[in-house]
Amino acid sequence: MQDVRNIIESAWNERELLKETTTQEAINYVIEELDKGRLRVAEPADGGEWKANEWIKKAVVLYFPIREMETIEVGPFEFHDKMALKKDYASQGVRVVPHAVARYGAYLEKGVILMPSYVNIGARVGSGTMVDTWATVGSCAQIGRNVHLSGGVGIGGVLEPLQATPTIIEDDAFIGSRSIVVEGVRVGKEAVLGANVVLTKSTRIIDVTGSEPVTHRGYVPPRSVVIPGSYTKSFPAGDYQVSCALIIGERKESTDKKTSLNQALREHDVAV
Repeated sequence: MQDVRNIIESAWNERELLKETTTQEAINYVIEELDKGRLRVAEPADGGEWKANEWIKKAVVLYFPIREMETIEVGPFEFHDKMALKKDYASQGVRVVPHAVARYGAYLEKGVILMPSYVNIGARVGSGTMVDTWATVGSCAQIGRNVHLSGGVGIGGVLEPLQATPTIIEDDAFIGSRSIVVEGVRVGKEAVLGANVVLTKSTRIIDVTGSEPVTHRGYVPPRSVVIPGSYTKSFPAGDYQVSCALIIGERKESTDKKTSLNQALREHDVAV
């Protein structure tokens, strides 16, 4: 694997090497390993943190220029793209509802359910997770086990900057309808996001459960129950409301991990 890594690093610094068979074989090998789940773009590190494997992200980026455009026909449908699609879901134990699409190079563990949705190259989706209707999982995003991505959820992809950790949704989290999580934000285990929560790296995530607010950025602590909110910010033209997210409570230990979003929010007296 170190030899493969060295080839990838060399090609990243000298793109002319992409024309060489050895380089193309190394890139294809990395994408195959991602597709089978033997490699991953990011992985848990010590202290509950995550680390990005930059050289693997480089391989994903370099995969695009060595691919040729081709026409893909599926019944009456036609596509024209550089990337192949995943195949043979039955042997992988993955349920795929028409018209769900996952690109080759994304890994889906046994027990994943894809409603009509999209999973991009380099992403990883854990066992027991449902990617609901019109939800998207961006390139290299890491979705844990037993997660529910509700209808219309957008999980952003991160390829560059290379050192950036991808967007991460940890085990047993529940992401409410039309929520957006992008720019490498990490949602902790068993957290619940209400509908329409938007999280970017700069979004204020304000814990309002104590006597004083506590602000997070880029990270939702485990078991947090989060809803959309706003705060007042002064501009030269006046004071205006700016979107934020509010942590209004913590998921109870007694609450089943597969609890519905409505139940989790009702426990904190939030109208649904």
